Amino acid sequence: MIEAVGLTKRYGAKTAVYNLSFQVRPGVVTGFLGPNGSGKSTTMRMILGLDRPTAGHVTIGGHPFRQLPNAPRQVGALLDAKAVHGGRSARSHLLSLAQLAGIPAQRVDEVLGVVGLQDVAKRRSKGFSLGMGQRLGIAAALLGDPQVLLFDEPVNGLDPEGILWVRNLMKKLASEGRTVFVSSHLMSEMALTADHLIVIGRGQLLADMSVTDFISANSADFARVRTPQTEPAQREKLTAVLTESGGQVLSEPDGALRVTGLPLPRISDLAHDADVRLWELSPHQASLEEAYMRLTQGAVDYRSTDDRLAHLQPAPHPGQPGYGMPPQQVVQDVPQQGWYAPPPPGQNPYAGAPQMPAPGPYAPPPAAPPAAAVPPSTTPQPSDTTEDAR
Repeated sequence: MIEAVGLTKRYGAKTAVYNLSFQVRPGVVTGFLGPNGSGKSTTMRMILGLDRPTAGHVTIGGHPFRQLPNAPRQVGALLDAKAVHGGRSARSHLLSLAQLAGIPAQRVDEVLGVVGLQDVAKRRSKGFSLGMGQRLGIAAALLGDPQVLLFDEPVNGLDPEGILWVRNLMKKLASEGRTVFVSSHLMSEMALTADHLIVIGRGQLLADMSVTDFISANSADFARVRTPQTEPAQREKLTAVLTESGGQVLSEPDGALRVTGLPLPRISDLAHDADVRLWELSPHQASLEEAYMRLTQGAVDYRSTDDRLAHLQPAPHPGQPGYGMPPQQVVQDVPQQGWYAPPPPGQNPYAGAPQMPAPGPYAPPPAAPPAAAVPPSTTPQPSDTTEDAR
């Protein structure tokens, strides 16, 4: 088990980690999440004794890492897949690590087979792709058959088959009673791999709970309702009825309604009593990504902005996509998914409902006008070359 108590790390005037306390228990895959610059890598380095805490302490099995006898046989880690001498072959790299830790040479060939690098074992690592480098780093972590494993972005650079392999490997290691601590930015992968989550932001603990509890605590489930598109009056009528009954109704970009505060049976009864036909009535449960974005929105240090030169892009020429077509209407009253306040305390009306796929974030583009609707080319054509505005 990994245990951190009051962990703090300062670099001069900058505090990377502040008063961080958590436990990573064996038998489950624990995901370690947080925005860039939140202190995840610093925390993992302190766990492995690479950085000395300014305050607090962290132990593995009750002992600091530096006091563990033959630590490589008890703790395996992948922090930087590029930390390999490029002139060494994969086998030579692992063999040198094995000799330093007193691990039999036959174990090197075993882990090369586990990660699928046995056919390139004699190739120099400087010629490895990013995915091959990740596999070599995982092999080094598994070399001592340790009970505690730490992985920082283990699926970075892997293809879909490799990602699936890492996911199954993590679950298998945890099922054997090992402590598995995984840092990643891929929310969809964490949702499939992790059982428990530790989330930090700007060096401080934001959440320490199971994946299910995390999603429930940091998102709001809702019902998605759609009426016939050819009868807008029914949509307005249903909106009024649901609002009068205490529901909160928002418009989706594709014309559907997002309803919170009312259970699905109640929505169905209200629509029936109002003589409104429904084309869709489905529950929606938030994803891990939506819950994560809502929790960490105030802890993000790097935010993108709109391109100030975007208005200098040349207009489309006749015959190009978008020419002669009316601009799309922007729905002003629709915030992005996952940014709704959670429902008030009490029973969730959608608990236990089957998860439905989330609606797309944008409305489908309008149908292209018939060819006759495009005005004939009677005006002088624009030049084929456009001066670069930049």
